[in-house]
Amino acid sequence: MDLKGVIFDLDGVITKTADVHFTAWQRIFIEFLQSKNAPASFTYEDDYVPYVDGKPRYKGVESFLESRGYKLPYGEITDEAGKETICGIGNRKNDVFREVIQQEGVNFYEGTINFINDLKAQNIQMGVASSSKNCQFILETVGLAKEFETIVDGVVSHEMGLKGKPEPDIFTTAAKNMGLEPANCVVVEDAISGVQAGRKGNFGLVLGVTRTGDKTALKNNGADIVVEDISEISLKEVQEWFKNK
Repeated sequence: MDLKGVIFDLDGVITKTADVHFTAWQRIFIEFLQSKNAPASFTYEDDYVPYVDGKPRYKGVESFLESRGYKLPYGEITDEAGKETICGIGNRKNDVFREVIQQEGVNFYEGTINFINDLKAQNIQMGVASSSKNCQFILETVGLAKEFETIVDGVVSHEMGLKGKPEPDIFTTAAKNMGLEPANCVVVEDAISGVQAGRKGNFGLVLGVTRTGDKTALKNNGADIVVEDISEISLKEVQEWFKNK
């Protein structure tokens, strides 16, 4: 079996925007909890990772609020930012996220960029699959959008009615857009829900990237290999994986 395509998640894999997402989520959820006179805490390990990380924006809102005992009406995607609906709170988060990006810019992981260049040199197809509706905006901001044959993001998911992670829809759609079978592709993910999606989609290799040093969680949820940075694995090693399958 040959490696024919690589599908990257965005946040935490290509760009250093995971911290920006956490900052935005923390701000809007603390605002909400304070408005309810409830304990105003939102931590990375206890709240962001299990309830929000890797999920579509509105699903993340719903998941976290339910964990605190709140059930809000879903609302409409056109709801005013901050309105007390799932969509309103999600839209508020998006505004805060874009504010931070515009103020501070976007950084990317050098190891991933080098890997992308290696893939490009060997004419291996590349795509991005992300829950973020800001995916195209971010890739254009860092000048990388043109490097990918397909970008399946939150906007595309909504238009096509795709299920979010941990379902594999966005990854299988990206593979299909490139004319490839999942078995000939790699999924590169840093979220538990993302590696679960890669495993459910029967991808040839699910490569987990942990920025926290904890490899166990990704490994236990479907990653075949887990690294702390993509620079730890070479394209040749990935190709060998496929040849030995």
